[in-house]
Amino acid sequence: MDQKILNLFEFNKIKQLASTYLTTALGETYLQQLQPATDLNKVQKLLAQLDESMTIYRLKGGMMISSIADVLPHLKRLDISASLNGQEIAQIGTVLRTSAQTVRFFEQLAKEEVDVPHLTYYAEQLQVLPALSGKIATCIYQDGSISDAASPLLQQIRQQIKTLQAQIRSQLDEIIRGKKARYLSDAVITMRNERYVIPVKADYKGQFSGVVHDQSASGQTLFIEPQKIVDINNRLQQSRAKQKQEEMRILNELSEQIAPHTAEIAHNAHVLAKLDVLNAKAQLASAQKATVPLLNSKALNFKGARHPLIASDKVVANDIYLGEEFKTLVITGPNTGGKTITLKTIGLLQLMGQAGFALPCLEDSQMTVFENIMADIGDEQSIEQNLSTFSGHMKNIVDIIKRANSRSLVLFDELGAGTDPQEGAALAIAILDDLAAKDAYIVATTHYPELKMYGYNRYGAMNASMEFDVQTLRPTYRLLIGVPGRSNAFEISRRLGLDEHIIQSAAQLVDTESQDLNDMITSLEEQRTAYETKNNQLAHYVQESEQLHQQLSEQYTAFKEQKEALLQQARHQANKLVHQAQDKAQRIIKDLQEKQKHLEQRTVKEHELIEARTQLNALKQKEADMLANNKVLKKAKKAKQLKEGDEVFVQTYGQRGVLVRQLNDRQWEVQLGILKMKIDQSDLESVEPTKEDKAMTSVVRQSSAFGVPASLDLRGQRYEEAMHEVDHYLDQALLANYPSVTIVHGKGTGALRQGIIERLKNNRHVKKFEFAPANAGGNGATLVYFK
Repeated sequence: MDQKILNLFEFNKIKQLASTYLTTALGETYLQQLQPATDLNKVQKLLAQLDESMTIYRLKGGMMISSIADVLPHLKRLDISASLNGQEIAQIGTVLRTSAQTVRFFEQLAKEEVDVPHLTYYAEQLQVLPALSGKIATCIYQDGSISDAASPLLQQIRQQIKTLQAQIRSQLDEIIRGKKARYLSDAVITMRNERYVIPVKADYKGQFSGVVHDQSASGQTLFIEPQKIVDINNRLQQSRAKQKQEEMRILNELSEQIAPHTAEIAHNAHVLAKLDVLNAKAQLASAQKATVPLLNSKALNFKGARHPLIASDKVVANDIYLGEEFKTLVITGPNTGGKTITLKTIGLLQLMGQAGFALPCLEDSQMTVFENIMADIGDEQSIEQNLSTFSGHMKNIVDIIKRANSRSLVLFDELGAGTDPQEGAALAIAILDDLAAKDAYIVATTHYPELKMYGYNRYGAMNASMEFDVQTLRPTYRLLIGVPGRSNAFEISRRLGLDEHIIQSAAQLVDTESQDLNDMITSLEEQRTAYETKNNQLAHYVQESEQLHQQLSEQYTAFKEQKEALLQQARHQANKLVHQAQDKAQRIIKDLQEKQKHLEQRTVKEHELIEARTQLNALKQKEADMLANNKVLKKAKKAKQLKEGDEVFVQTYGQRGVLVRQLNDRQWEVQLGILKMKIDQSDLESVEPTKEDKAMTSVVRQSSAFGVPASLDLRGQRYEEAMHEVDHYLDQALLANYPSVTIVHGKGTGALRQGIIERLKNNRHVKKFEFAPANAGGNGATLVYFK
C-alpha cells in the first residue's frame, strides 16, 4: 500500500492509539511495521485472530502479558560469548516467566472450552524452560539485583558486611552522642569514598584522630573517618570487593546457562510480541466500541460507520455501501457539509480492516479487500514544479487512471474542480467513465450539477448527498445515498431576507435542464420522506414486539422466583430435620462421653458402643424416611445433580467426602480423607460446605468407630482448627480401639508440630509418640501409640 495514502488517511494515528495498550518493546516494533494486507486469505486470518483476541478480552480481560523489554540485543551478545548484567538477565527471566504464564493461560482456556485456535497456535510455539526460569528467579530479582539465595558464599559475605556496618554505626553513634558531639557540624553519619565518616567543624579537627576524606564547599566542615573505625572500614571494603567478585561469578554462570537457549528465548519474545499486538487491538476495539467486519468478495457495507479519530460526542454515524448494486457513488452537498470526512472515513476504515483492526461500525458490517486504495483529496499544488491547483490534481489523477483495476478503490474530492465549470464537469464525467470501464470502485464528491445527472443516468452509478437543514441553515453531516444534493440557494436567500421579486427573477434565468434536475431531486426527496414514514410505522411495530418480549421476560422471571422460593422452602424444611437429628446425635454422644469419664477402662464397653451406634443408624434412617416422604424435598434433591468436585455425605461410613470422578452410571470414586473408595451413587448425598456441617461431621466421626481413618492430615489448616481436629480425632481413634495412629502435620515453621506434641504430652491415653521414619514423612508426621 502506498505510504502517501497511509499518511493521507492518518493510518499511523490508529497505530499510535493501539500502542498505548502495548506492554512489550518488541510489540511496539511489530505494530509500527504493520501494513494493510492486500491478500483476501491474509486479511481473513488477521480478522479471525482479532475476533479471538476480542473474545479473550471480553471473557478474561485480556491475556495479561507482562511488561517486557527488548531482549534480542542481550541474546545476540550471549551468542558471541559475552556476559550479561543483572538487569539484562532479569529481563530474560521475565520473558521466560511470561511464556510459562501464557501457556498456562491457554491451557485453562482449553479446559473451559473457549475456542481460540489461531491464538492457541501461537501459544503452542512457546518454549517453557522451567529449570532455567527457576534458576533466574532464585538468583535475580526483577529489578536486576542479585538475591542472597544466589549462593551460600554470597549470603555469608553479605552477612559479614551487615555485621561490620552495624559495628561501625555503633562506634560512630557513641561519638555523635558523646562529649565530642559539640565539635560536629551535624550529628549524622555519612559516606565519602565508600567509607563511613562524620562531619567535623574545621576548627576542631584536632579533637579527632583519623583520615580526612572530604570537606564542604565552604571549607567549614571536614568529613573525617575516626581512627577507631579505620580497621573496620578496611575490612568492610574487603568484604564488598569479595561481594562484587562473587556477584560477577554468579552473573557469568547464569549467562553461560542461558546461552544455549537463545534461539528459544528469542522465538518466545517474538510470539509474545505478536500476542501483545493482538491484545492491544482488542483493547482499542473495546474503547472505540468497534466490531470485526465480515468479509465480502465484492462489496463493502459499513453500517453506522464513524471516523475513529473524531470525538465520539461529535462524530456522526453513516451507513456507507458500495459494490453490490453500484460501484460508483457521486456525493454532492454544500461546502463544510461532511463530504471530505465521508471520503476519509471510507478510506481509513478500509485500511484498518485490511490491517486487522476492528472497525467503529455496527455489527454485521462488511468489507472487501482492495489491492490499491488511491485518492485525490485536498490541495495537491506543487510549488516546486510550478503547477497550478488544477494541474496538481490532474497529475495525481493521471497516475490513478494508469494504476486502477477491478480491485482498486478510488476516492476523488471535488473531481474536476479548479478550471472552467463546463470543461471541468466534462472531464469529470470522462474520468468516471474510464475508471468504471476498468471496473474500479469509485466514490467522488462534486459541486457540478452535470454529475448529479451522471449518477442518475449511468448504469452502476448512484447519487448521494450530505443532508442540509434549511431551517437552521446548518449541515447535519448525514449521508443520504440515493438522493442527490439539491441547490438550496433560493431557499437560503429567502430565509435570509432577500426580496421575493429578486428570487423570482433569478428562478426565470435558470435553464430548463437545471429546473428539471431540481424537480427530479424534489421527487426523490418526496420518495425518501414516504420511505421514512413507512420506516417509522415499522419501528412502531418493532416497539410493540419489544414490549411483548419484555412482558414474557417478566413472567419468566416471576416463574423463576417462584421456583426458587419453593426450593428455599424445601431447604428450610431439610435444615430443620437435620438440626433435629443433630440434637439427638449430640445427646447420644454426650452420654457416651459421660460414661467414658466414669470408667477406668480406656474404652466404652462393646455392647454400649453397639447400642449407641444402633441409635445413630436408626436416627439416620428415620431422617431418610422423613425426607423421602416430603415432595418438596424430593424435588430439591433431584434438582441437585452430582458433579466432580462436589462435597458429599457417605451414609454408610457417616463421613464427608469429595467426588473425584464418575466410574459408571451407578458408582463414583470418592476421596474420604486420605483414602479413595468406590461408592454407590444411592449412598451419596450432596451437601453444602458450611461451618455447621463441618462441626456435625466431626461429632458423627466421634460417635461412630466404623470408618475412622488410620491417619489424620492437618496440612494447610489453621492452628486453632488443627488443634480442635486433633482432639476429636484422638477420641475417634480410642473409640475404634486403634493401637496407634499417624498425624500428618507437615514441616513448615514447626508451630503446628509443636502444638500437637504439647497436646499428646497432656493426653492421658497416649502411651508414647515419635516422628515417622524418613521414608514415611520424617518430622512432617508423628506416630501416636495408645495405652
